[in-house]
Amino acid sequence: MNTEEIMGLALEMAGLDEIPPDSGIHVPGKNVKRVLLGIDMETPELLLAKQLNFDLVIGHHPAAGLPAVYWWQVMDRQIELMVKAGVPINRAQRALKRRREMVEKRSHVGNYDRSLSAAKLLNLPYMNIHQPIDIITEQRVDGHLQQRLSQNPRAKLEDVVNWLLELPEYKKAATKPKIRVGDRNDYAGKVVVSMAGGTNGGGDVAKAYFEAGVGCLVLMHMEDSDLKEVREHNMGSIIVAGHMASDSIGLNIFAEKLREKGLEVVTTAGIIEK
Repeated sequence: MNTEEIMGLALEMAGLDEIPPDSGIHVPGKNVKRVLLGIDMETPELLLAKQLNFDLVIGHHPAAGLPAVYWWQVMDRQIELMVKAGVPINRAQRALKRRREMVEKRSHVGNYDRSLSAAKLLNLPYMNIHQPIDIITEQRVDGHLQQRLSQNPRAKLEDVVNWLLELPEYKKAATKPKIRVGDRNDYAGKVVVSMAGGTNGGGDVAKAYFEAGVGCLVLMHMEDSDLKEVREHNMGSIIVAGHMASDSIGLNIFAEKLREKGLEVVTTAGIIEK
């Protein structure tokens, strides 16, 4: 396989028609047989891959090139998720605005050429796949939880955490799913899994969900300042599933698909094996 075919496979699995702004092929490659796949793949991992004779490095997080600068643009997907949950589209857009602007400013100051130039100097094919993998994760986690909730509509937050722990990546992680807003005996209500919008939308987005009738948000991660804001709203609950474990779910599914295509895939740099 070549890097375009590998990217195309990820897009197909995620149901996307084009490469999102947070993903990209930085150094193209052909005849790929050995892949080093990880969550954060930068210069140290590129050197490791070169030393171990890998044909391609695939990272998850956008650490290089244009994806490192423009990854915030995929946050607009959160508007779609809010609308699906019952938030009016104009309200959803306003709720996302503050966090979107903040993330854009942060992205503007980063060193987007650091690992990219290293890959070029090493003549090592290099790419990253972010939103497609996050969509795969989101679909897997949401499908699992909704199946459990359909059998127990009066589930409590403790039940949701226990159901997350049925997935091997969460079970094996050092950082287990945590209830960050709410109590374990609180009813979960309507549960929304949001894991594929670049990053979480902060307190404004959480409030919009809760005003629309959502009882519990399941996220990869959330900053303490945002959690404090959500607590002050006193409207709903937040379960943080865990960043590395959540990323690992989609990456493991993708790795298996690559192996089915005949590639040797070694996972590293944060991926929790099933």
